[in-house]
Amino acid sequence: MNQAPYYSRETDNIQVQSIVNDFVRSVYNWMAIGLALTGFVAFYVSSSQTLIRIIFGNPIIFYGMIIGELALVFVLGSRVNKMEASTATGLFILYSALNGATLSSIFLVYSGSSIAQTFFICAGTFIACSIYGMATKRDLTSVGNFMMMGLFGIIIASLVNMFFRSQGVELIISYLGVFIFVGLTAYDTQKIKVMALTRPADLDDSIVRKGAIMGALSLYLDFINLFLMLLRIFGGGSSRD
Repeated sequence: MNQAPYYSRETDNIQVQSIVNDFVRSVYNWMAIGLALTGFVAFYVSSSQTLIRIIFGNPIIFYGMIIGELALVFVLGSRVNKMEASTATGLFILYSALNGATLSSIFLVYSGSSIAQTFFICAGTFIACSIYGMATKRDLTSVGNFMMMGLFGIIIASLVNMFFRSQGVELIISYLGVFIFVGLTAYDTQKIKVMALTRPADLDDSIVRKGAIMGALSLYLDFINLFLMLLRIFGGGSSRD
């Protein structure tokens, strides 16, 4: 008589944990797909002189691609609930590819060894922050809000520094950026965990997919920006060997 409630609670906990694990796994799988596509496109474009001339030799095309990326993120963030899961997935894939094309410039500026070294440093840092965000019992909402304010600050500082071109200011922005995206990674990871814990078990698969895509986009942006900030620091601003 006393064992039934125990087993019932244990079974419920196992089912909840299974739902959480499936959702989190889906988020990280889509993030990995986005990162892999970005890396492939970036390397492919950097290996083609024709594509380099088309993208970076024509400001209209380059800035048009940047605007397109911003538009895709805005559309996904504001309209994802009104679109099909396949559309959200396609926009995420398109964004990852476009971002790879514009980020191909790092292969022209930094050496391959610097990029590889920074990638592994970034991956290790990202994993540690994600584990913390998943495991901590502390509510990171206040941390996330503070980091978002800091993000707006470094965006403004970066825009201003475009006119002054101060390497010292750029280095300070990079260190602050690492700090900010470390915090955002932990915060976004915790948000994904909370999303998985609070969603109904019978939620429509298309809604779950869209949630996974949005979670993947958040972590993808954290990883890419953390990587770029670290590359500015460890790449030393040196040109390709």
